[in-house]
Amino acid sequence: MSQYLSLLLDCPVVIAAIFITGIGGTFQYGFSVSVLTSPSEFIKELVNQTCLQRYGVSLDKGQVSLIWSFIVSIFCIGGLLGALMAGPLMSKYGRKQCLLFNNFTAISGALLMLLSQKALSFEMIMVGRLLYGINAGVSLSAHTMYLVECAPKKLRGMVGVTISTFVSFGKFSGQLLGISELLGTEQNWPWLLGFNGFTALLQLATLPFLPESPSFLLLNRGDREACDKALKRLWGNKDYTWEVDEMMKEKAAIQGVRNHSVMELIQNKNIRWQLITILVTFIGLQLCGINAVYFYSFEVFRAAGIEEGQLRYAALGTGLCEVVTSIFCFMIIESTGKKVLLFRGYMAMSVTLVLLTITLFLKTCISWMPYCSMLLLFLFIFCFASGPSGIIAPLPGELFTQPFKSAAYTLACTLNWTGLFLLGMLFPVLVEHMSYFCFLIFLFFCTGCGLFVWFNVPETRHKTALEIAADFDKMHRKSGESKKQSTEQDLNGSHQTRF
Repeated sequence: MSQYLSLLLDCPVVIAAIFITGIGGTFQYGFSVSVLTSPSEFIKELVNQTCLQRYGVSLDKGQVSLIWSFIVSIFCIGGLLGALMAGPLMSKYGRKQCLLFNNFTAISGALLMLLSQKALSFEMIMVGRLLYGINAGVSLSAHTMYLVECAPKKLRGMVGVTISTFVSFGKFSGQLLGISELLGTEQNWPWLLGFNGFTALLQLATLPFLPESPSFLLLNRGDREACDKALKRLWGNKDYTWEVDEMMKEKAAIQGVRNHSVMELIQNKNIRWQLITILVTFIGLQLCGINAVYFYSFEVFRAAGIEEGQLRYAALGTGLCEVVTSIFCFMIIESTGKKVLLFRGYMAMSVTLVLLTITLFLKTCISWMPYCSMLLLFLFIFCFASGPSGIIAPLPGELFTQPFKSAAYTLACTLNWTGLFLLGMLFPVLVEHMSYFCFLIFLFFCTGCGLFVWFNVPETRHKTALEIAADFDKMHRKSGESKKQSTEQDLNGSHQTRF
């Protein structure tokens, strides 16, 4: 681990890129996910006041809840739109420019949030949430692709984990700033909702000093000189000839091949297992039960005897646990391997879900059982953040070559946003009918994803997309093929026809 950390410390511009892209990238997503919990009652009151003053109508509880649900879920709709836009924008304008101009979307949303209370308009919050969603949808793809392409191959796993670290940090920041001692008050909640604008301004002021992705400059624009300059700024005076040679091999393999659409990605049989891997892992990311665990955290804390007024402070512990564990994953990923961490994480989550269901069932029978539930809750978050959370986000950029990357990220993020939206709509129904036994559904997805990764996905650490494609071929080679034939295919550059 120390050698990889030392290598990263020798690349200060890469470290700067991690923080600059993170604060205006996936931080926005994490913050927007958690920030509405604290000011929910104030926003519902604004909804009622708006209708009363504008139409002379006082809404009942059900009507207010319906509008509130739409305010929450419209973020996912915006995220889906942003995910669909991200691929074409990144392919045409580049990763850096896409991130740069995406900040204006967040700033526009923040201004609407800040003015909503004075304007007495909950519709401004809806539009602001939609813009925040578009911003998050674009940044999830652009931030991930930019960082993975800017990092040396030996550090891509470590750098990739920071993407989920900033998601966790965003969630924790939303929880922290939402407490009543800070911005979670009747007067200050618009500033809480508008906080995304300040992080967008920070990125807008600092991102222009970073270079464009070297991979994009060479493979998309064919500018070798600009690629060399970008690599020199990012990695210093180190010898990066090997990485450039690998990019040139990929460039030769994709010579004359344009960027592919999502439909072409789906139809290409030569990359079928890479596509299946993206489908399984990103669906599993939403259906692994992490949102259910966060939902039940308040009930577990109540059962453990924590007072109602202190629940939000206890919930801060869950967010902090995810941040700390993500940093732990950052430290060990290069020495342990991504496949092992992903498999261990899912299997440990499966066991934890079983035990958590049992302890919740017995909480009224045994006095100390709620404390066991609380311990298991933190253990589940630890398993999630040390495996799936940090490894899955960068996968599309690792498994696919340049012509397919944008489409792969578009598809992956579309799955992510669709899953988040459906889970938000269906999860309350599951809880109502199944209570904590809903964890058994998530258990199925955790176990299934873990076994799929172990038996069907090769290790991706320190490998290029072409090398990973060869490993997929070897792992899923038809039984009738001889070893000699597959070796000849590799030597004859079969991947050129693939891409």
